[in-house]
Amino acid sequence: MSIIRLHVTAEGQTEQAFVKSVLSPHLARFNIFADARAVLTSKDKKAHVEYRGGLLSYQKAKADIVTWIKEDHQAECRFTTMFDFYALPTDFPGYAEAAEKKDPYDKIKLLEEALYTDINDRRFIPYIQLHEFEALILAAPGELDWEYLEHDTPIANLCAMVGTQNPELINDGAETAPSKRILKQIPEYEKVTAGVSVAGKIGIETLRAKCRHFSEWLTKLEIKGIPNVKHCLTGAGLRELI
Repeated sequence: MSIIRLHVTAEGQTEQAFVKSVLSPHLARFNIFADARAVLTSKDKKAHVEYRGGLLSYQKAKADIVTWIKEDHQAECRFTTMFDFYALPTDFPGYAEAAEKKDPYDKIKLLEEALYTDINDRRFIPYIQLHEFEALILAAPGELDWEYLEHDTPIANLCAMVGTQNPELINDGAETAPSKRILKQIPEYEKVTAGVSVAGKIGIETLRAKCRHFSEWLTKLEIKGIPNVKHCLTGAGLRELI
């Protein structure tokens, strides 16, 4: 079985840590070896320092992705993203068209297809997280007790709030996005360390069972983005577009 090297451009340090500590061990079972780096936001050329983290501009993110693609042109490489749909930059390809869609999954599909077209490399597998990283935490909020002891009531409140809802669809605005809901109950919530740790405790199988689009992305990665085929996941499943 061939070995694939997967390069993930992450929105920030949280997604980067998630890839390295949770996603990478899972993908290694498929002979896929993943690394990740946060989006490059600026450089201090005199000090030779790079600043990474925060999807403030699509053009900056694109430049970073394209640079990595040029740096590693081997056929066994794949490239992907882990960007939040929440607060996505307005210069993102397909942004205006996606805004006209009502169904969040339709929005994401359009945005990812536009991103794939704009990057224009067959090894690229775009992914945008609905609606942000904390949706993964809300797949099983009871596991927050792994990091936050003596928070029984706040955690119970989060469990009741989620109920049987699809956690990928929990986002009503700037004050009610998944991270804001968690912070309202647990003000000391810290996403880079505790958030990633809790996601690891929840586990890949639960995450993909509760988060449909996340699961679709994993499926694309697991089949290693078959060369010369553009994979497009719809509600009906995997469709191959030759």
